[in-house]
Amino acid sequence: MSVLTLKGPRWVTVRQHRRALWALPAAVAASLGVVVALRWWAGNPAGLLWNVPDGPLRVGMEYAGMAMLFLPLLLGAFVAGPMVARELESGTYRLALTQSATPRAWLASKITVAGVAAVAGSAALAGVYRLGWAPLEGTYRFSWADRGPYEVLGTVLVAYCLLGVAVGALVGQLVRRTLAAMAATGLVTGLVMALLGALRWSILPVRTLTASGVGNGVPMPPGDSLMMDTGLVTASGGRLPEWTCFARSGSLRACPEDLNVAGWYVDYHPAAHYWPTQSIETAVVLALAALVLWAAFAVLRARHR
Repeated sequence: MSVLTLKGPRWVTVRQHRRALWALPAAVAASLGVVVALRWWAGNPAGLLWNVPDGPLRVGMEYAGMAMLFLPLLLGAFVAGPMVARELESGTYRLALTQSATPRAWLASKITVAGVAAVAGSAALAGVYRLGWAPLEGTYRFSWADRGPYEVLGTVLVAYCLLGVAVGALVGQLVRRTLAAMAATGLVTGLVMALLGALRWSILPVRTLTASGVGNGVPMPPGDSLMMDTGLVTASGGRLPEWTCFARSGSLRACPEDLNVAGWYVDYHPAAHYWPTQSIETAVVLALAALVLWAAFAVLRARHR
């Protein structure tokens, strides 16, 4: 972001936090270098093969996927602490208000700069992650539904980063203490991510496969599916846990007649559910971010009437 094209509060914000803003492209460049090196090593006949379970590429990308989930928390904490709460705590924001800048313009400049950096940085890091993930696609812990690949390869990571920015702008004003605001923002953003992550596979209805007869075994959905539940189905359509027959008869292939078991069922999400789930979750997160931003400006108006 060039300061030559910015004016007023946005120019001041970029100047104040230019080191942090430069840290994002530096992180992207460093990540790209590491991923390229790991992929070269994985494909080098003299080195370790990339499909070795404990190979360097696999281990590195597992850590990278988990680290990317903390990006919204870090961005939100930075907005809440250094960008908003620290200026309110020290009183330096009053200087901006004496330079023909309204309180609304002061806060909007923080949110605009942080939002642009969040979108650009998260999208660039996601592109680097995809480069390292490609050789591992579909393997253990690298399927479309796994934590890490699910968020980073779609649109929800960018949405969560914007939510972190919005939460930081609100919490920074409410708490007005740098460290406390950073901790509170990280906690709130993390709780929202955990809650929506727990609910995401309830957004779309599962598909169900059934197999008649206990001895025929569990029906298998397509290999790239996300299995949600499996068990026994009775002749009346009821469901029983998969261990019910074994608990009574000691065998998975023989059931007591009084259970009236007709066969097996499997609930699953096909890979085709990935983008619809992503789109709905992204829309929910962006709606939450918009609501939090409205609350942030409402708090600002209430304190500067």
